[in-house]
Amino acid sequence: MLTQKDQKRIRSKLDNIYKISLSKKDIDYFEREIVQIIKSFNKKNPKRKKNISEKTSLIISYGDSIYSDKKGSIKVFKKFFQKRLKKYFNTIHFLPFYPSSSDSGFAVKDHYKIDKRFGNWSDISNLSKKNNIMADIVINHSSARGLWFRNFLKEKKPGKDYFFTVNNKFNVSKVIRPRDHKLLKKIDIFKKKKFIWRTFSPDQIDLNFKNPSVLLRFIKIMINLINHGITIFRLDAIAYLWKENGTKCINLKQTHEVIKLFKIINSFLNIQTLIVTETNLPEKENISYFGKNNDEANWIYNFTLPPLLIHALLFENSSFINKWSKKLPLTKLGNNYLNFIASHDGIGMRPIEGILNSKTTKNFLKRLKKNGSKFSYRKIQNKSKKVYEANITVFNALQKSDFDKTGKFFLERYLSAHSIMISFDGIPALYFNSLFGKSNDEAKYIITGNNRDVNRYRWNENNLLKRLKDNKSKQLIFYKNITNLLNIRRKHKAFHPNAFRATIDLGSKIFCLKRISIDKKQTIICITNITSETQNTKLNKKYHMWKNLINPQIKFKDKDYLSLKPFETMWLSNI
Repeated sequence: MLTQKDQKRIRSKLDNIYKISLSKKDIDYFEREIVQIIKSFNKKNPKRKKNISEKTSLIISYGDSIYSDKKGSIKVFKKFFQKRLKKYFNTIHFLPFYPSSSDSGFAVKDHYKIDKRFGNWSDISNLSKKNNIMADIVINHSSARGLWFRNFLKEKKPGKDYFFTVNNKFNVSKVIRPRDHKLLKKIDIFKKKKFIWRTFSPDQIDLNFKNPSVLLRFIKIMINLINHGITIFRLDAIAYLWKENGTKCINLKQTHEVIKLFKIINSFLNIQTLIVTETNLPEKENISYFGKNNDEANWIYNFTLPPLLIHALLFENSSFINKWSKKLPLTKLGNNYLNFIASHDGIGMRPIEGILNSKTTKNFLKRLKKNGSKFSYRKIQNKSKKVYEANITVFNALQKSDFDKTGKFFLERYLSAHSIMISFDGIPALYFNSLFGKSNDEAKYIITGNNRDVNRYRWNENNLLKRLKDNKSKQLIFYKNITNLLNIRRKHKAFHPNAFRATIDLGSKIFCLKRISIDKKQTIICITNITSETQNTKLNKKYHMWKNLINPQIKFKDKDYLSLKPFETMWLSNI
């Protein structure tokens, strides 16, 4: 039951967003609409809560990351998930499965439909009965070939006034760019010369959230997704949502207020849902999406972890990741980092701004290029370009280094990266291809010319299953080792997403975390040799009797030193 106080919270956010531009009467209307949406939803749905624990882990997949010619790919995924993944993952993030015109699903034509190649809504609903489902709400932009944009050009609904346009007086000199194409496209519309705004590509036209009908439309989209079993929402490219003349047009106050409004609305729904913000930005800006009072995102992507982790392993130096980990704020119950190494795009470089100096970054990019990386660029204010992300699989990124030029320790390096990510506080997220050590898809890149396609391989169902039956296959070796780490994590309360984390500095050749369970009964020391040489490190003698969760055979040298083989990880537990 919504109280008057609840409605005031909704109204407060609407005022913060629209008071300057809308009349009281208009804001009254949108307040009533939102309240009615909440009441109608709650009448039809009993209360359901979500449990986040050490058992919470997430698999990231396209709707057709595994496919068969015989049936819809989500059905194929479900069959594979039941057989190979359900023991280790309770949450599935399906990347955009909507009809789309480009960008592997991120140029959405219709949020209310599922691409027929993938299946239908019942496929999602069936999976949601025993698993949490996370889906993208591609909120910043929409396809130039979708119904909304066609209607926009005709002044028809839905779509009328849905897209962001400016005139030639709009000052874009300070705008922060994530890409290097031309931002504005001149069009003649309604007998006026206007410019449409295209943050990400010519096919992805930015939406106009200054029109509250667009905001209301996305609230309805969220409700529709919940009705089909989706309870975790990834707000794609949310930082670019609001634009103002003469500003950077990123991270503006109104964007944060929109997220706060979503969180308030979701808190009033009988079915508990979570909001995840996708903000590939320098760390301070990224963390700001928790909100000053933890009143924004439930989860934020830990974008700084992948580049720092890969850098540490390639250069066999933990100095930067140690320093960063010590300063990274702990989360509170209800808020979490979403930890990952690989995504469908690449390794973001913006998060290391201010952490790695220019010389270190240059050497890092040079090494990644040697390992097969392509690079995507963004425009900066002086018209030059800067690397936005390295487009490369984690397998290729870690395959060789200046210290290991032949790749002798490629497997050990890969597993140590995942052991650190899985032991970090927050929710571990594994990209489907990374689970099987997939290398760069050069064949697809040659065909499409799209840098990001190197990391978007689709597996034929029979081909993957065949490889997983071969004890010597790379795919089975990677799968077994990574799922073993996930299996261990699930059994220990010190790996709860909000369990305490402290960084123990044991020098530049080791990365070490201490995790303490919320009830303070369990402590786990997570220690990794990040070099290609055996390292002996001194630990407090009380740890000598602790159990190694990964390998019970703990070997201390002279009872004073812990001996770690190249890239070896130990998880030492007091119980």
